[in-house]
Amino acid sequence: MSVQGFTGIVQGPLAQYLQISLKIGGDVAQHSQLVNQAFNAQLQFLQLASQSGKPASQNDLMNFLRPTSDCISAIQNFRESNRTSAFFNHLSAISESIPALGWVTVSPAPAPYVKEMNDAGQFYTNRVLKDWKEKNKNHVDWVKSWIQTLTELQAFVKQFHTTGLVWGGKGVAAAPPPPCAPLPPPPLADFNAAPTDPGVDRSALFAQLNQGMNITSHLKKVTPDMQTHKNPTIKQVGPVPFRGGDLSGGPGGIQADKPPKFVNDGKKWIIEYQKGNHQLLIENTEMSNVVYLYKCIDSTVIIKGKINSITMDSCKKTAVVVDSLVSVIEFINCQSVQMQVFGKVPTISIDKTDGCQIYLSRDSLDVEIISAKSSEMNVLIPKGNGDYTEVPIPEQFKTTVLPNNTLSTVVVESKG
Repeated sequence: MSVQGFTGIVQGPLAQYLQISLKIGGDVAQHSQLVNQAFNAQLQFLQLASQSGKPASQNDLMNFLRPTSDCISAIQNFRESNRTSAFFNHLSAISESIPALGWVTVSPAPAPYVKEMNDAGQFYTNRVLKDWKEKNKNHVDWVKSWIQTLTELQAFVKQFHTTGLVWGGKGVAAAPPPPCAPLPPPPLADFNAAPTDPGVDRSALFAQLNQGMNITSHLKKVTPDMQTHKNPTIKQVGPVPFRGGDLSGGPGGIQADKPPKFVNDGKKWIIEYQKGNHQLLIENTEMSNVVYLYKCIDSTVIIKGKINSITMDSCKKTAVVVDSLVSVIEFINCQSVQMQVFGKVPTISIDKTDGCQIYLSRDSLDVEIISAKSSEMNVLIPKGNGDYTEVPIPEQFKTTVLPNNTLSTVVVESKG
C-alpha cells in the first residue's frame, strides 16, 4: 500500500508538474527532469524497503539513500549554476523544498518535516505568482501542481509512515537503486547560465547522513600547545582567521579565486565578487534596467537615475545608494547591508538576511517592506532636518487559536 500511495503521487500531481514544466520550457523543463529522477529514486527505495528488512549498518543504509541524495544535490547545483536565469525563482522554489524527500531519515514524526520544506519554498513560489500571474497562466498552474505534490507527499507520509520509515520485510536488502543520471547537455541557445560553483552544497541533511559514523573522523584534536590562551605567541604568528559567515559557498568563505565582475549585459548590470570597492558607479541608466549584486563584501554601489529593480544576493557589509526604483529592491542571504533611496521605492523584500539598514526618503514613505527569516532590520525615516528616526522591523510574533479554529497573529515587542 505504501508503494501504491507514492506511485499515486508520481502519476498524479508530479506528472502534472512535469507536463507544465515542459510547456514553460528552458531551465524549468531541464530542472524538472532532475526532479523526476529524484522521485523515481525514492520510489525505488520505497519498493526496496517494502520487500526487505532495515540494513544492519548505517553505511549500508546510506548506500540505499545515496541515489536520492545525489538527485537532490543535482537539483540544487543546477539552481546555483543558473543564477542569471529568467526562471531563477522557479529553480529556487524547487531547490528550497526538494529536501522534503529526506523525510525517510526523520523520526518519530516525518510528516511535519515535509510541510516545513514545502513552506521553505513558498517565498519563491509567491515570487513566481507575482511575476507571472498576469502574463502566463502556465506558471500559476506550475506553482499549484508543485505545492500539491508536496502536500500529497505530506499526507502520504502521515498515513503510511507516521512515526518514521517502515521496513516491510525481514530479509537482507537487495542492491541499491542506480545513481541519479546526469542531464543531457542543453541546447547552445540555453548556455546563458553562470559558471558552476562546485563548493555549493545545500543538501545538508543527506550530506551529513552519507558520512555515517565517520562524520568526525577528519577533525584534529586540539592539544594544550595549540591553545592560544595557553600560548599567547601563537596569536602573533600567521594571518588573522576569517571570522565572518561563509558567503562564498567554498571552504572557509574565501573568495580570492573569483575575479570581481562589473558588466552591463544588455538591460542587466551584473556586479559580483567585489571586495573593498566603494567606487562602483552606474550612470546613464534606463527604467528597464536591473542591477544584480552577488557575493560582494565591504563595497558600495551608487546608481544614478531611475531603474526597474535591484537584487543583492549573498553580500556582506555592502551598501546600495539609488535615486529611484520602479518596482523592488531585494536582499537575499545577506549580512550587515544598507540601502538608501532619494526618490521612490514601492517594495523592499528582505529574505534570510541578518542586519539590514533601510534609509528612506519622504517620497518613499508609502513603501511596502516584506521580510522573512531575517533579523536586525531597521527602517530610518527622515525627520526633515537631516536626521532620521530609526524604527526596528518586528521579528517576534505571538499566534493564538481563535474559537472558530482560525489563527490570530500579533507582533510581540522584544524586551531584550
